[in-house]
Formats: sequence, structure tokens, C-alpha cells
Amino acid sequence: MRKQFVIVSAVLLVATLLLSIFLSPFWYPLFVIVLGLTLLGYYDMSQQKHAIMRIYPLFGRLRYVMEELRPKVYQYFIESDIDGRPLNRVDRSTVYQRAKKETDTMPFGTQLDVYAEGYEWLSHSIAPKDFEKMDHDPRVLVGNKGCTQPYSCSILNVSAMSYGSLSGNAIEALNAGAQIGGFAHNTGEGGLSPAHLKHGGDIIWQIGTGYFGCRNNEGGFDADKFTERATLPNVKMIELKISQGAKPGHGGILPAAKNTPEIAKIRAIEPHTTVASPPFHSAFKTPRELILFIHKLRTLSGGKPVGFKLCIGIKSEFLAICKAMIELDIYPDFITIDGAEGGTGAAPQEFSNYVGAPLLDGLAFAQNMLVGLGIREHIKLVASGKIITGFHLVRAMALGADICNSARAMMLALGCIQALQCNTNKCPTGVATQDPSLSVGLVVSDKKQRVANYQQLTIKNFVELMGAAGIDHMSQITRSHIYRRISLNQMHTFEEIFPSVEPGSMLQGNIPEKYQRDYQNASADKWA
Repeated sequence: MRKQFVIVSAVLLVATLLLSIFLSPFWYPLFVIVLGLTLLGYYDMSQQKHAIMRIYPLFGRLRYVMEELRPKVYQYFIESDIDGRPLNRVDRSTVYQRAKKETDTMPFGTQLDVYAEGYEWLSHSIAPKDFEKMDHDPRVLVGNKGCTQPYSCSILNVSAMSYGSLSGNAIEALNAGAQIGGFAHNTGEGGLSPAHLKHGGDIIWQIGTGYFGCRNNEGGFDADKFTERATLPNVKMIELKISQGAKPGHGGILPAAKNTPEIAKIRAIEPHTTVASPPFHSAFKTPRELILFIHKLRTLSGGKPVGFKLCIGIKSEFLAICKAMIELDIYPDFITIDGAEGGTGAAPQEFSNYVGAPLLDGLAFAQNMLVGLGIREHIKLVASGKIITGFHLVRAMALGADICNSARAMMLALGCIQALQCNTNKCPTGVATQDPSLSVGLVVSDKKQRVANYQQLTIKNFVELMGAAGIDHMSQITRSHIYRRISLNQMHTFEEIFPSVEPGSMLQGNIPEKYQRDYQNASADKWA
């Protein structure tokens, strides 16, 4: 291929030059183009980093063009409506339609294979409830005996996404949408920014291992800085991030391209550097110290609800936290369970694909442990991980969730097209980028209403699903309401797949066999 390129390029150069000299000067532009391509081809043959370009000068570059186009071509021309990943076209279209208040009904029946293993459905009632008479804005009061400023929380909120991961316009639109719709906006671990506070939406301030926004010069926790921000009226709850579903056991990652001077100032870090948060907290080292730290945060915030977020991993460690709660008689106001299927930003492939429990498994486990240990009444459970539709809300609540958070659906409501460029600073819709030439495309005044529309209509459909099941309150949703196909002729309810435990039964020694070793290994004074 190299030899052919040399011969063909030489012939074309001579031919176009002769035509330019002897026939017409109008041939000179073509000669210049051929000369440029020839020089580029010779560069390809001389460079040493890319074998394909060395062997196939000029034509080898098409490989990189196709690599760039592949996700777009696949999404728009190859994948079906139900096989897209991470979110299929049906779910994405549902978000878009609700955000724009367009028709979101489906013609000609489901495209799902209802006889395929893993298909799930809600069992309906022959005596459904009248939707018009039901509560169209169900809310949950978060705050236990240690909380003096409980928060009435919507059942669907914006999950944790940092300013830095998302553009300033995206953060503003999410917060303004939360203000319109009366739901909460989780800041992510990147700290509170002016974009979070500009529009007055309710804030859940997330504190990660980097302590951004309440960080001292050594990178540790600063109580004074925390108090200054936690007592702001917009901040309704505090969430301590232990781990996240996208990369449990790994700290957050802010690429250097996204670390602008403004973001660096908010986080108290050096700009234009890649920032990898520590994988662990320095403010506590044992389960007991974690619970005491949560108590400290609640005190410093003036009694606001404080909880923690984690993806379930080693089960004895979650049980160790539960034992510390019981021994100290101090309880977080909420626990957010993040699923391994979650994630909106950058994460190593191995962590995204192979670390942490998926949401349904982690949520069922956490619910059972809190109930079995008799402490569920003190704690609200929040589910986070691929929550898109009203059915996802019902399914999560069947396993124990009181509240759900959504990240990717909120990004779709902002205009995200699942271009899978979140970690490159090249998001084509201005959602996940710090490039001003891209983020300018996201108009806050338009997108804020779309966020509010999506949240409102998804809750509307959730309430209609409850009515179809013959129930009129979230507390009546049980694991027996959801079925999953195990094989062609076998279906199990979630109660059969994830058996419940009796309240307080574990305190009486009735520990499910599969958790006995984890319970014995759990200690309030150590993690492992």
C-alpha cells in the first residue's frame, strides 16, 4: 500500500502540475490539494505511533473517523428501540416526550418480549383506584428523632451530578426545574456553586471524600466551612457519599479539561489538573466513627437531615454500620442505595462493569437488614440507579425505597442524546462539558421547564400505576406486586426472589442463613 501510494501520488502531482502550466491556471487549486494530501500521506508513512497509518497512508485515517462515527451510526441506524445501552430508545423517547409535553403513549402494543427471561411486570387489581381522587404529589418527610429541621421530600429528585461533570448551564437548569416542580437537586460531590443557588431550588448537599466546599488546606474536613454552607436556607439535606454505583471503592474523577479556574475555586484545588478524589474518607476510620461524624454534621447544620450514600459491597460492612447505630442509638435520617448500573461521568471500565451490587439486590438487602434489626423506622431509604419511568419507581418502592433519585433521565430531559462523550469535555448538547462553545447551546429558560415537566409527568404515571394496582399510598406497595419471568412457564414475585424478614427478627437471633456469617463478622469498631 505504501508503494502504491508513492506511485499514485507522484503521477497525480505531475499530471495536475502539467495541466496547470499548459492547459489552464484553474487546475492549480487541484494541484495544491493533491500536494497537501501527498505531504500528509508521507507524514503518515514516517510517523511511528499508528501502524495502520504507516501501512495505509491517508486511507488509514478513515479508521479513526469511523471510530468517531460508530456510536452515532449505531444509535440512529442499527439498534432497535429496545436494545440500546445504557438506556434504550423507548425509555429515552419517554423522557424526551414528557419533558416536551408531547404524546408519550405507545402505539400497537409493547415491543418487549414478554416471554423472555427477566421480563418484569406489575400485578394490577380488578378494582383499581380512581386516579383523579389520589394524591398527585406524594411526599415523604425525612428526619428522625435527632433532626430538628425535617424535609418534606418529593419521591423523585435529581440525583448527584457535580458542577464540573456538568456544565454551569446544565446545573442551573436542573436547579431551576427543581424549584418549579418542588423537588430536590443533589449537588454531587463537587460542592455548592453559584449555579446551584441562583434559582432557589431545594438542595441536597453531597459531601464526598474530597470534602469540596468544606475542605481545609490539607484536603481534610473543615467544620467552619461546612457550617457556613450547610446552614444556607436552600440546603435542605446533607448526604455523605461513601461510594457510588459507577465506581464503588474508587474516588470521583474530574478530567483536567473540565477543571476550569471557576470550578477549581469552588473546590479549593489547582485548576487545569486532573482531580482524583481519595477512595476513602479521612474524617472517620470505623463504622462507629462514621455514625458519630453523621451526628456531628447534623449538629453543625442546625439539625437538618443527614444521611449517607453507598453502593452495597461487602455485606458485613453495612451490618457493621447498623450495629454502630444501635450501640450509639444514633441514626442517619436517610440512606441512599446506589446501584452498580448507575453513573453519569467518568469511571474505569472495570469499575463500571464489574464492581458493586446492582440496585435491586442492594436495595432489598439494605431494607431487610434495617427491618430485621428493628431500626427501619428511623431511616428513610433512597434508591438511585437507572430510575427512568413510573414503573421503576414502583419497582424500587416494592423493595423498600421511600424516595428515588434519577441522574441520566434528568440529563435526557436537559437534551442529552446519549452521545457517550461525558468524560471527554466534548458533549455535543452542552450538558456534560465545560467548553463554552458547547454549553452555550443549552438554554436554561427552556430546559428548566423540561426538567420540571419530566419529573411531574413521571410521578403522574407512578400514581396511575398505584391506582391500577388497587392501592392509594406508597406504603401499600409490596414485593408481591412485582413479578419477574424466570423461564417460559415460571414466574416469581419479588417476595419469592427477595424474601422479606420480620421486623426485629434478627435481634431475636433469627438471622437468615445467607447473612449469618456477615452478621457475625460485623463489628462497630472495624470495617472488615
